[in-house]
Amino acid sequence: MAVYVIAEIEIKDQETYSRYVENVPEVIEKFGGRYLSQGGRIWPLSGNWNPERIILIEFQTLEQLQQCFNSSEYQKIAPFRIQSTVSRSIIVEGLVPAQTL
Repeated sequence: MAVYVIAEIEIKDQETYSRYVENVPEVIEKFGGRYLSQGGRIWPLSGNWNPERIILIEFQTLEQLQQCFNSSEYQKIAPFRIQSTVSRSIIVEGLVPAQTL
């Protein structure tokens, strides 16, 4: 079952964040991840949520996601994101094929 990473990013240091952005897509793709949104325009729908940047990444399995973010390749570049942003992220499970809303 597919899982999704939803990350809210507020950039504090663009230069350092750029070092992360230059390297992370290759790591995500190596572990089967696929970007669905990489910081495009955002329109608030309800409530008082107006994030600066949202990232949405799909993985086919939770195991792929965990392997990616626990990998030495990701751990090597993660400090660039940590040092340069205020961020929050969650993992969301996709629908089971027979499941309905």
